Amino acid sequence: MASEPWLIHFFQRHQSDDPGRSVPAQEFMDGLPIKVLAEMVAALDAVAEAPPPAFSGGGKWEAMHGAMAGLFEVRVQGGGLNHRLFCVLERDAGDLGGSSIVVIGGLSKPKRSAANPRDYRRVLGLKAEFERRRTVLE
Repeated sequence: MASEPWLIHFFQRHQSDDPGRSVPAQEFMDGLPIKVLAEMVAALDAVAEAPPPAFSGGGKWEAMHGAMAGLFEVRVQGGGLNHRLFCVLERDAGDLGGSSIVVIGGLSKPKRSAANPRDYRRVLGLKAEFERRRTVLE
């Protein structure tokens, strides 16, 4: 029996944490070159369709480790940069309408370089905020 596709949600900051209720991943994606954006969306859609436990990744979907454990990343190269879109998997999440990929935020960095620890701390803070508030873009 085939599994149902997972839903895709974008984390939206809660008014108590950000009066503008920003959507960090969407803001990040808005600044990407169109080809990179299209590749990211295609990878995210492929993961949701597989769904995640069955998706092999092909280098475009990876589980993170260490301090970033619990996050997954969509990985795309373009314009001399590595672009990363960070996601959380929520299995059987009734408050989200079912099993979901929640897109938290993103970053771009030069190829063959480590991400700035400040960027990882920002993403971890957004992940913690999502876990506390459970707010997504409607």
